Amino acid sequence: MKDGYIERWLIKADNDLKVAENELKLSVEDMVTDAICFHAQQAVEKYLKAYLITKNIDFGRTHNLEFLLKLCTGQDPEFQQIDVKDLSFYAVQVRYPDEFYIPSVDETQEYVEIARSVRKFVLEKLEDNEQD
Repeated sequence: MKDGYIERWLIKADNDLKVAENELKLSVEDMVTDAICFHAQQAVEKYLKAYLITKNIDFGRTHNLEFLLKLCTGQDPEFQQIDVKDLSFYAVQVRYPDEFYIPSVDETQEYVEIARSVRKFVLEKLEDNEQD
């Protein structure tokens, strides 16, 4: 059920992931780790929302990945295997100087890897849904 609307969610998610991956290729001095984590969070959020849309599940206006995962798990228990760690933190908090935090390069690489794995997982689920 990858109609045009779902495809647009996936394109936006892929674009967030591409921005994170491209920024990650820069030298440590030029790398903006908080922005990379933000885009990784955004990618994961959009992949999960794309899946939920295919199931006609309302998720409201949220950036909370744990909440989105809970909704996904309600549809498919295999989503329990996804661990987004503290990636939800990067949705809003780090965009403003009140919660000033600069993630390490290792932490940043881990979050980009999480986004990649969520992408792979969700795309496989969407393909499985098309075959049902």
